[in-house]
Amino acid sequence: MPARHRPHRVAVLVFDHVPAFELAVPCEVWGIDRAAMGVPRAEVRVCTGDPTPLQTDFGFTVSPNHGLEALQWADTIVVPGSPRPLEENRPAADVIGALQRARRRGARIASLCSGAFTLAAAGLLDGRRATTHWMHGELFRERFPTVTLDPSVLYVGDDGIYTSAGTAAGIDLCLHLVRLDHGAEVANTVARRMVVPPHREGGQAQYVETPLPEIGREDPLASVVAWAMAHLDRELSVNDLARRAFMAPRTFARRFRSAMGSTPLQWLLHQRVALAQRLLETTDLPVDLVARRAGFGSAPSLRQHFGRLVGTSPQAYRRRFRRAG
Repeated sequence: MPARHRPHRVAVLVFDHVPAFELAVPCEVWGIDRAAMGVPRAEVRVCTGDPTPLQTDFGFTVSPNHGLEALQWADTIVVPGSPRPLEENRPAADVIGALQRARRRGARIASLCSGAFTLAAAGLLDGRRATTHWMHGELFRERFPTVTLDPSVLYVGDDGIYTSAGTAAGIDLCLHLVRLDHGAEVANTVARRMVVPPHREGGQAQYVETPLPEIGREDPLASVVAWAMAHLDRELSVNDLARRAFMAPRTFARRFRSAMGSTPLQWLLHQRVALAQRLLETTDLPVDLVARRAGFGSAPSLRQHFGRLVGTSPQAYRRRFRRAG
């Protein structure tokens, strides 16, 4: 764990032909000083083992100021998209060795999009569940049969190793890591500053053939979602929501899943857990009252769902992330 008296250290490992968007994501999430908004400081170093300057595929170059030694300095290492994953570009031996040493000393390592190819080549994903851009799924399975690939999720990981799906899913993963370190309220603050959702429902399977449609104000789902968010303390069912949308329950459930990427009940559960996180961080309300206000009805029900989705108890979460109101 990083020392409490210094900023969190983030190394972004890049290669020649680095994807510009994936490089920008961790720099945006951790590299901007948001201390005035209550976000703990972080220090970002972009590093490489390749000769500089590095080419991008968009007509400009980048010149990182740090070499592979930054991987031994970092608390978190982010590996953006691998260079040209469709080609057989195995990382250099010194890169693989530096990643393995960083992992052995306890650094957290995350890949964005096709960066999973780099982590897998270093042996860091063996026996693990991982993801990458859905377009590269078949190729990834062929090259790394010891990795359990799940191309349906936006990100996945535990025990210090994380992978994300294509492009914008890198934002989801980086915000998730901020949430693990500092709680939901800080992650939400970063997300608001970036003007992105703090947590997207569903997985990347919804993007394989058709894009996720945006909900316009005229869409009845928009008013139903807004109403549900304002009444999470109530006992809500699919039938209740369908009636407000003037749809049959089955039609509503199908339309909701198409628009939101998850079932209505899954969506409600995630929103209730998120509300419970905010209440635990920003209030002194007893856990049983938090449970009622978040729509769980009782503390045991809150603990069950909270533990499954957040990985800890409400009390432990509050002790770690309690912030002054």
